[in-house]
Amino acid sequence: MIKILIVDDEKSICDLIDINLSAAGYHCKTVQDGLEALDMIESENFDLILLDIMLPGADGFDIMEYIRPLRIPVIFITAKHEVKDRVKGLKLGAEDYLVKPFDVVELVARVEVVLRRYNKTEVLLTAGDVVVDTEARKVTKAGKPVILTNKEYGLLVLFISNKNIALFRENLYEKVWGDEYLADSRTLDLHVQRLRRKMGWEENLVAVYKVGYRLEI
Repeated sequence: MIKILIVDDEKSICDLIDINLSAAGYHCKTVQDGLEALDMIESENFDLILLDIMLPGADGFDIMEYIRPLRIPVIFITAKHEVKDRVKGLKLGAEDYLVKPFDVVELVARVEVVLRRYNKTEVLLTAGDVVVDTEARKVTKAGKPVILTNKEYGLLVLFISNKNIALFRENLYEKVWGDEYLADSRTLDLHVQRLRRKMGWEENLVAVYKVGYRLEI
């Protein structure tokens, strides 16, 4: 399982990120102090680090200097929004820089992008008795193959990768169709209905009022 270290001095933010990334299938550890983070990095292996800049003990830039030779990908998550701070973070070797406040769905998407860049994504995605082999693009339910269209497959991967997270219609459409979502279009809803039937997720793939859909597993 992909292991992520979350370093932020605000416990509420650590908890928010932890809950959502854990729901998406990642194993997370949290710490609120820079020196404690360094100790944890020395003693354990992580696939990705989400790093605040303003921390007690040692700030995020100092930690980044330590991490860089280890070749662990880092995403800065910070309230420091000035261009000079972004430039400094990226020049130190961070893969991405996300400014607070942020959308959790965007964070999960950025995590996925960085992990793909480092070839650290899971080959098998699971949700209940559904297994997706992303390398072979094969889907099974209770061991039996399920035939999906390309669009249905794209939606399935998004829903399983973001289990228990409400996904906006606009984001789903843009990621799967690669185009801007039109509010009066029924295309997305029809594809979700077909996917729901094929996967037997009538009670799991639920509509979220004024948002989109959420896979509850």
